[in-house]
Amino acid sequence: MAKAVHQPREDAEFDFILGMSGVPVLAYFTGTWPKAIEPCRAMDLVVGDIADQYTGRLTAVRTDITRCPSATKRYRITGAPSYVLLKEGEVVAHGTGPMTITEAQEFLDGHL
Repeated sequence: MAKAVHQPREDAEFDFILGMSGVPVLAYFTGTWPKAIEPCRAMDLVVGDIADQYTGRLTAVRTDITRCPSATKRYRITGAPSYVLLKEGEVVAHGTGPMTITEAQEFLDGHL
């Protein structure tokens, strides 16, 4: 996992990161149940690369569904991996399922 990806341990830390960001936030939600592990690991690599490529333009936040249940509920996350792009705290785009680096770049470039 890239150092540029924040990993909050609880909802309060997630909210703090969002409030301090100053740039759009890519929050991606991960799970630890068997069917989610491999797709979430794949997204870890993609989001790590994205965080490095978009340094200064984007804050990446890896959010464990079980550690941040309020954020999970707030953004209506029902599966993992899922992701939301937030600007000034408002959802501007969302999706579910793993993405390739190219798909992630297209997703971001279309909404940043």
